[in-house]
Amino acid sequence: MSKLLPDLTKLSLKEQIGQMVVVRASGFLFDPQIRYPAWEPPAAKLRYWLQTLNLGGVILLGGSAAEIALRSQQLQSWSTIPLFIGADIEEGVGQRFSGATWFGPPMAIGAIASQDLDLAKGYAIKMGAITAQEALAIGINWIYAPVADVNNNPENPVISLRSFGDTPEVVSQLVAAFIEGAKSYPALTCAKHFPGHGDTATDSHLDLPVVPHSESRLTQIELPPFKSAIAAGVDSIMSAHLLIPTWDSQRPATLSHAILTGQLRHRLGFEGLIVTDALIMGGVAKYASPAEVAVMAVEAGADILLMPQDPEVAIASVYQAVESGRLTEERIYASVAKIWQAKQKIFTASSVETNLSFLQVLANPNAIATVDAILRDSMQTGGKLPIKLLNEEKGRNLIVVDDLLNRDFLDRHTPAVTIPKQLGYEIQLLDQNSLEVVAGDTRKTLLQVFIRANPFRGVAGLTPKTRQFYQELLASGLVEGLIIYGSPYVLEWFYSQIPSTLPWVFSYGQIDRAQAIALDVLFDLSTVSEIKKDTF
Repeated sequence: MSKLLPDLTKLSLKEQIGQMVVVRASGFLFDPQIRYPAWEPPAAKLRYWLQTLNLGGVILLGGSAAEIALRSQQLQSWSTIPLFIGADIEEGVGQRFSGATWFGPPMAIGAIASQDLDLAKGYAIKMGAITAQEALAIGINWIYAPVADVNNNPENPVISLRSFGDTPEVVSQLVAAFIEGAKSYPALTCAKHFPGHGDTATDSHLDLPVVPHSESRLTQIELPPFKSAIAAGVDSIMSAHLLIPTWDSQRPATLSHAILTGQLRHRLGFEGLIVTDALIMGGVAKYASPAEVAVMAVEAGADILLMPQDPEVAIASVYQAVESGRLTEERIYASVAKIWQAKQKIFTASSVETNLSFLQVLANPNAIATVDAILRDSMQTGGKLPIKLLNEEKGRNLIVVDDLLNRDFLDRHTPAVTIPKQLGYEIQLLDQNSLEVVAGDTRKTLLQVFIRANPFRGVAGLTPKTRQFYQELLASGLVEGLIIYGSPYVLEWFYSQIPSTLPWVFSYGQIDRAQAIALDVLFDLSTVSEIKKDTF
C-alpha cells in the first residue's frame, strides 16, 4: 500500500463523515456475478461512491480467495484514502472465499474446551493467526470476528455455532485466545455482538430481539467475553440490534447512547472502534428511516456505520445533523481520529508474510492439519461402529440440507457424495421442505443431516414436519448409519430417537474435511479397498 493517510485536519466535514461509512460490495470482479443486487452495487456506482463520498471501507462477500486478491487491489485503486476491507470470516477466510482455509465453527473449539481448556485455547490462537495471515494475504484488513456472544439459548436462530460456547468462562478465554493469535499480524479484529446476542430466539436480521435480563444477569453472563476481548486488545466491537430494557427501554443497542457510550465506552472503558451491525437489518431498519437510523447511531456513539441502505443518504443526514446542532463537529472528529488510528495500524505496520505470494499462504498443510485436528477432537460418536459393509445391494445415501440453493459446503465432488457413491449408495439430495418425496422408500439408508442456525433462516433446529419424518424413518429400521453435521442441539433431539446399536457420528463442521473425517469414522475407510485413499 503506497498511499498514505492525509492530514486528518485537512478533510472537510463531509469527507470526515464519509470515512465513518462502510458499504457492502460483491467480492466478484464483474457485475453479472453479483449475487445480492439489493445490497451490492454495480462497479460504476461503487467506484463513484468510493471516489466522491470518501467512504471509509467496504465489506466483501462472494468470490474465490484468488479473486479477492485482485478485487481488493481494484477497490483500493478507486479510493483516495486507504480503505478498510472487511469480511465476516468467523470460520476462517475460506468460509467466505473459496480456496482459503475454512475451519469448523467456533463452537467446535468450545466443545474441546470442556475436556481440555489449554488445548482449545491453543486451537483458538492458531485459528486467529491463520485467519489474520490469510486475510492480509488477499487484501482483507478487518476481520469481523471473534463472536463474543454466549450462546446459552438452544433456540437461538442466528448465533448458535458461531459462538464459542454456552458459558461466559469458556467464551471469554477463547475470544481472548483468538485475538491473541490474530494480533500476530496487522489486521483488525472485531468482537461482536455487544452487549450479547446469545440468549435470543429472534434473528435480528429479521426483527428486533428483546433481552429482558436484569443488570446482575447481564454483568454475569453477557458482558464477561467483551471485557476479556477488551483486555486482549481487540481493535473494534460491533453493536447488536437488540432491545435491552434494563439499560434502554426505547432504543435498540445500536442506537442507544446509554449502551454504546454509557456501558461500552464509560463502564467497560473501550477506546477502540465501535461499529454498528449492518444497518439494513430488520432489527434497526424497521425502527426508523435510514436517515434517522444513521444519525441515531452516531449519537449513540458508533464510529462506523456498517452497510447503510444508501451511503449518500447516511452521509447527508449526519452532515445535516451537524449543521442543525444536533451533532457537533467534535463528535465527528473523535470518531475519525479513531478510524485514523486503526488505519495507521493496518497501513504502516510491516510483515514479511504479507509480502509473500498469497498462493503460498492460503490453505497450507499446517492450516489444514489444524482444521482436521479441531474437527476430530470435537467429534462425537455412538452405536456399533464402524458399519460393516456386506456383499449385498447397497441402499441410498439420503442427504438432507436446509436449503438446496445455499450449500457451499456440498457439491458433486465433496466427500458426503463421493465416498458413499464408491461404496454403492445411490444419492438422494433433499431439503427439509421436500422430504415427503422419499416417503415409502424401503431401501437401507445412510442418513446424512446438514443443519445449523444461520442468518435469515428464522429457526434454529428441526421443524415439526422434519421431526416426524426422522422419527418414522428411524423407527422403520431402515437407517444403517447416521451422520449429523452442524448443530449439537439437533443431536440432542436425535439422542431420544436413535436405537442404541445404530452407528452414528456427529461433527460440528459441515465442510468437506468434516465430511471426509466423519465418513472415515463411520465406515473405517482404511479397511475398505473400494475407496480411493486420497478422498479422506
